[in-house]
Amino acid sequence: MAVFALADLHLGLAVDKPMDIFGSIWSNHAERIRASWTQRVSAQDTVLIPGDISWAMSLQEALPDLAWIAALPGRKVLLRGNHDYWWASIGRVRSALVDGVFALQNDAFAVEQWAVCGSRGWLLPSHPRFSPEDEVVYHREVQRLRLSLEAADRIGLPKLVMMHYPPTDVSAGATGFTELLEEFSVEACVYGHLHGPAHRFAFEGLKNGVAYRLVSADYLGFEPLMLG
Repeated sequence: MAVFALADLHLGLAVDKPMDIFGSIWSNHAERIRASWTQRVSAQDTVLIPGDISWAMSLQEALPDLAWIAALPGRKVLLRGNHDYWWASIGRVRSALVDGVFALQNDAFAVEQWAVCGSRGWLLPSHPRFSPEDEVVYHREVQRLRLSLEAADRIGLPKLVMMHYPPTDVSAGATGFTELLEEFSVEACVYGHLHGPAHRFAFEGLKNGVAYRLVSADYLGFEPLMLG
């Protein structure tokens, strides 16, 4: 019973959004995900999907993508990404999910040996395009992460955080997100969002007791990563 992670599926079964416009690495990416997922993940395993799940603009449009995910082996825990415009209220999202597929927002789930929690995150203050509008969203996402970590505390298992945006950059500098991960003694954090040339801005490794991993689909070669 293993736990895997794979972010940025960028599915589009109901919309015309071919991913190979972002480079040949994305050619036939959905089938490549299906093939590697089916080979690596069993029905008893769990896969964390930290955002950018579907290009759909509405929940109705997202239903074929959610069904595609549900048909793959294992349980799934979904988190909203910046392109998940279909993700409206958490109640509506959860009502559309089948057994074995869960949506994470301001709460936490017991998954094997972990209390899985997290938030979408946002652009970091160190980013050159960070604006006053971004600051408002950034602080809101920090608070949402705190709520989720508090929920994980009540579960009482070691904490595994999933985020969409990176919680820090390649410099591994402190942010509101990293400070919370350290305050709550989080063991590991997986995140996505970075693609292609932006992979170079990722921080991976151990920082103040927290292990960070980038799990964007193209970074992982479209194969779910088993978390140790």
